[in-house]
Amino acid sequence: MTAGSHAELDAWAEKLWEAALAGDEYAAVDAAMGALDGALDPEELLLDVLAPVQARVGREWAANRISVAQEHTATAVNERVVAALALHPSVRERHGGPDGERPGRVAVACIDGEWHAFPARILAEVLRLRGWHVDYLGAQVPTPHLISHLHRTGATVVALSSSIATRLPAAHAAITACQATGTPVLVGGAAFGPEGRYARLLGADAWAPDARAAADRLAGAPLPSPVLTHQAIDDLPHLSDQEYTYVTRTAPQLVRYTMNDLRHRFPAMADYTDQQLQRTAEDIAHIVDFLATALYLDDTDLFTSFLGWTAGILTARDVPAHSLLPALDLLAGRLTDFPRARDLLARGRDAVQQAAPHPGKHA
Repeated sequence: MTAGSHAELDAWAEKLWEAALAGDEYAAVDAAMGALDGALDPEELLLDVLAPVQARVGREWAANRISVAQEHTATAVNERVVAALALHPSVRERHGGPDGERPGRVAVACIDGEWHAFPARILAEVLRLRGWHVDYLGAQVPTPHLISHLHRTGATVVALSSSIATRLPAAHAAITACQATGTPVLVGGAAFGPEGRYARLLGADAWAPDARAAADRLAGAPLPSPVLTHQAIDDLPHLSDQEYTYVTRTAPQLVRYTMNDLRHRFPAMADYTDQQLQRTAEDIAHIVDFLATALYLDDTDLFTSFLGWTAGILTARDVPAHSLLPALDLLAGRLTDFPRARDLLARGRDAVQQAAPHPGKHA
């Protein structure tokens, strides 16, 4: 196997991108197989061609240049390519060491509620190429099932993936539960924040920014043995104020009350289509979910960054970003007894105003 030049990798990536966007899984698989037939290293194809193509899918959706349906189709095509690569002779011939020995057994899974499985799938395939015995459990793995799997298989390490920050409380529970079995946990994915700041906060044994770094970390010194008596509350003592618990338990009511109040404040909502009303409710639900997660972590940046990102998404879709402000104000009115929540909403309001300094007509 040989390493490809930047130009070569870019050329293969463009072929895969065009096939994925067209929903042509046969063309995509043919392109990937052609790259391997041309002696491109399988790991390089996964990490430097296919992973960037999938990242481009996300960027194009965020910029409103492709639809949700196109994003799902392209992802499905890319997943099919990963599955097909395992059948290529150059992949099947790979072993873990000079004597075929394997470095260990790893369980690769997505956090419960996390459906973005592609990063975890890439990691699983890279670890297989490097000789690991890999149990790939896929998307949305309930923590009790993950723990049952660990007891049954005796995995050396667990690799947990999450792209959505609102799954971090579930990630924390999974990390702690895995460690209670004596199994160290490596985490990765966009949910864990810049430089893995939330991975450290939630007590993970290691963090990696991408699949290559994760595989390299696991190839190095063994992860430290976890503390078996560790509890989730040990990491986040601020949870004793119950603000996170209240917002989480009352989230449906908060969304419903906010929707009703918006109807009174903006009579024009009476003319909204069912689809517009549904999207408005979904937007409010996302705000509440991120508010709860920021309360869980006691991290202002998570909430303000989400609102800044949302403002950009709305702007790309010709929806004025300042339309988020009334919902933030109404939520603050419902949470007057919760100082951390009020502070987060006030800072979130400032973030939206910075993203949309010149309000226009409410959409």
